[in-house]
Amino acid sequence: MQQIEIGENEAGQRLDKFLQKFMPLAPSSFFYKMLRKKNITLNGKKAEGKEKLALGDKISFYLADETIAGFCDKPGKGETINEYQAAYRKFKEITVVYEDAHVIIMNKPKGILSQKANPDDISLNEWMLGYLLEKGSLKENQLSTFKPSICNRLDRNTSGLVIGAKSLQGSQLMNELIRSRGVRKFYRMFVKGKIVGEETLEGFLIKDQKSNKVHLVKEGTDRGAYIKTRYYPVREFKDRTLVEAELITGKPHQIRIHMASIGHPLLGDYKYGDRDFNDSYKKQFSIDSQMLHAYRLNFPKLETPLEQLSEKVVEAPLPEEFQQLTEG
Repeated sequence: MQQIEIGENEAGQRLDKFLQKFMPLAPSSFFYKMLRKKNITLNGKKAEGKEKLALGDKISFYLADETIAGFCDKPGKGETINEYQAAYRKFKEITVVYEDAHVIIMNKPKGILSQKANPDDISLNEWMLGYLLEKGSLKENQLSTFKPSICNRLDRNTSGLVIGAKSLQGSQLMNELIRSRGVRKFYRMFVKGKIVGEETLEGFLIKDQKSNKVHLVKEGTDRGAYIKTRYYPVREFKDRTLVEAELITGKPHQIRIHMASIGHPLLGDYKYGDRDFNDSYKKQFSIDSQMLHAYRLNFPKLETPLEQLSEKVVEAPLPEEFQQLTEG
């Protein structure tokens, strides 16, 4: 007989969903048969599978150890753990700027994916898992029932703040907070030309899947996604401006296409920007991608279990390239 006590990351799930995560190779029919025959019990009693698990609940398995092990073994599981550890060792430039029991906020350098685009990729998400395993706040056996994950994404060549959830409760609450736009997101960028005042831009994005580019239209269509960006200058230079923008909606390439649409494309943005302008900075400063940094997160008033983030402002220092152009 084996027994599992439900912890914070497992609480709140349905029993049948938990069992499917714990023994991923077993068919659903197996669980319902074992529950019906009381070979799997909840707190010593017969269960149906639809019960919601609470902290401290005990699930007992009156099954052969070989049966449990056979249904628990995931092909490549060891390789996956190795992948997390390798990502943690490889991306030494990633830093943690905030962490509590439920949430971790990381500063991602440009050039690193937020999440895998292909099976062979290594991303910030793998780094986070490697970090948590290394620090001991995540155990290998916990990964079968809950896997921490990032909650928001940045383009590969956009640097800055990415939020990760360490617990199931943190994941549920933070993802809802982001979805409802409860977290205010601010970016710093260098753009072409001089910007002298604050503006709010609106429009609709249409994505071209072939070119992986978006197009901005003023009027809504069935295919268009509404976007809204507020921006204002921070500091002016000869042919460029350091700008801060608040991403009021959050869509891929939103800031880049919005700034390009008003004649102030991002410096280094070869997809939507000015090639001659970019080439001059590439030659002088070796800048080869958009100068866009997720700089600040403003959190609203929050209650338990996210009370430590309540009304908190989290910032990520500007990358070296930004500092070089700010001093220039």
